Amino acid sequence: MTTEPVSFPRRHARTQRFTLGAPRSFTVAPDGSRVAFLRSPSGTDRANSLWVLDLADGGERVAADPRTLLEGASEQLSPEERARRERSREGGAGIVGYATDAALELASFALSGRLFTAELRAGTARELPVPGPVIDPRPAPDGRHVAYVAQGALRVVGAEGEGDRALAEPESAGVSYGLAEFIAAEEMARSRGFWWSPASDRLLVARVDDTPVRRWWIADPAHPEREPNHVAYPAAGTENADVRLFVIGLDGGRTEVVWDRARYPYLARVHWSDAGAPLLLVQARDQRSQLFLAVDPESGATRMVHADEDPTWLELFPGVPCWSPAGQLVRIADEGGARVLSVGERPLTGPQLHIRAVLDVTADDVLVSASAGEEAEAPEIGEVHVYRVNELGVERVSQGPGVHSAVRAGGVTVLASATLDRPGTSVQVLRDGKQAATVTSYAENPGLSPRVTLTQGGARRIPCAVLMPRDYHGDTPLPVLMDPYGGPHGQRVVAAHNPHLTSQWFADQGFAVVVADGRGTPGRCPAWEKAVRDDLAEVVLQDQVDALQALASDFPLDLTRVGIRGWSFGGYLAGLAVLRRPDVFHAAVVGAPVTDLRLYDTHYQERYLGHPAERPEVYRRNSLVDDAGLVDAAEPHRPMMIIHGLADDNVVVAHSLRLSSALLAAGRPHEVLPLSGVTHMTPQETVAENLLRLQLDFLRRSLALPGKSA
Repeated sequence: MTTEPVSFPRRHARTQRFTLGAPRSFTVAPDGSRVAFLRSPSGTDRANSLWVLDLADGGERVAADPRTLLEGASEQLSPEERARRERSREGGAGIVGYATDAALELASFALSGRLFTAELRAGTARELPVPGPVIDPRPAPDGRHVAYVAQGALRVVGAEGEGDRALAEPESAGVSYGLAEFIAAEEMARSRGFWWSPASDRLLVARVDDTPVRRWWIADPAHPEREPNHVAYPAAGTENADVRLFVIGLDGGRTEVVWDRARYPYLARVHWSDAGAPLLLVQARDQRSQLFLAVDPESGATRMVHADEDPTWLELFPGVPCWSPAGQLVRIADEGGARVLSVGERPLTGPQLHIRAVLDVTADDVLVSASAGEEAEAPEIGEVHVYRVNELGVERVSQGPGVHSAVRAGGVTVLASATLDRPGTSVQVLRDGKQAATVTSYAENPGLSPRVTLTQGGARRIPCAVLMPRDYHGDTPLPVLMDPYGGPHGQRVVAAHNPHLTSQWFADQGFAVVVADGRGTPGRCPAWEKAVRDDLAEVVLQDQVDALQALASDFPLDLTRVGIRGWSFGGYLAGLAVLRRPDVFHAAVVGAPVTDLRLYDTHYQERYLGHPAERPEVYRRNSLVDDAGLVDAAEPHRPMMIIHGLADDNVVVAHSLRLSSALLAAGRPHEVLPLSGVTHMTPQETVAENLLRLQLDFLRRSLALPGKSA
């Protein structure tokens, strides 16, 4: 008896897009002797273990196995932990995050709401009996204590399990200590709410009061017997959480950190190292001004180190601000039309590089990730590289084409590289620039290699990826599927293999698939990203149209049959396409779209469109539910499939329901696919698999394509 091969949609879902089994979350010991990381045991196993690579012999060993620690019991996650994972888009299980002391001797992590520590040299792990459910445990730099959050309180316990106590407890139901508020975790990439001092004697602790924030109730209509979840969601134009910062000693004594919170309410970044005083980055609500503040831990007073202003908005970047070992401010700034690295007041890079993140800072150099800038000699479409930067110049660490990232300490660099010609990501461990070891990946081979061409389209040289069916060898024009994200912080045109797998699967069903990263997407120059201010809808849609029409002169594209699919911002873009440009787009899969922009959060939406009370016309102009195309009888009505998870607490299902209501009122036929119990991530295996199949079926029906085995 022969068994049918497992389909790509099922394997793609089962392996979480072929990410399971791949090593991640690297930390290097300051003496360069060890590397800690997370990895699950196979390409279909979600449960991550904590591993250690010993560079002396190149051997890998398990430091903590969740199955052993839980004695085979299933994980139980608190609502707070589920929310943290949703904010970080974490679909794994087991040990999904860890923190270590300064020497990389002791690691701590939460597992099923319980606190565990691991001795990384000895390879032993144990539970510390403390109140739970435990969130975000972090050892002190000296390894003598572990701080963690439970029930909204910041607590500390000795590394041997002794002396557990609360350092700060919530005064009311809406208050928590040591956690990032929704807006920081979702939009600022700040997932933490407390930071140890380098001396391990006190902490900086965020106090969040959600009381002012409007409550939303998210119910599952498929289970009317269950109570709805309530979410403190700061929609555009409404109140944010009140965020304060305290210095709290191990004896419980506290000092409030003082700055002009009325003018700069957003606590965007916190850095505390032995190179200088605690460092804060605080932003104004309109995100056009921000301050870099040094904190006096004794008094809580702050002094301004630097101030930035931008008439459009100020972007936040990973790894900065921080101090160099010499005590100079390290930051990334948009200056002179370029995104540059500055140390002190001196920019060290120019328009040849577009800096994305600071990865490490030493006395000798700064390690950064960057893509080619506007004045680079070659476009390097979709590539991201790692560079060493100092006053003598710039040296590229990653040599081959692709998308690269790195972690570094103690003269050892862990370099992760994804390329177009190889599945997954390869990890090299470099010592003094030479390979000392590799880290094994257990991720499955997709068994599918994208037939992708990276190119540029139109007068604005829009980065594009074009994917053709692997069995296509003719010149007959093919129906087109646009497959964009198309918005801020979402680059889809990348020089890597796995990000194109789903697009290739659709191509193999008979489409020419086009992915276009128009204005607003990252990786080119500040002006490119900021061109969407006030005109989000018009700019991103026009670039999709321009890219499509330009590519038609070089590729066999049938412009009489053009579909578009997208999720989140991509869903918004797909809806825009068929409503505003039905002359170009003939069918759309609209997944989890933001349709009424007033229902999305403050930090994101106000960055691009301003305050809705002050700029109602800007919001109306960029909205889907207020779109004139909904009721214009002269325009053709294009098929639309709207998909939304009913448990989505980021883009709530109200967006799709309001769009459907508006379409119904206008007499426009459409399909709605509600997903019971599904959030913004759609991690469930059968849901993820069948979503691909249902989208394909809809596109075939709508564009009159013949059926084909999928």
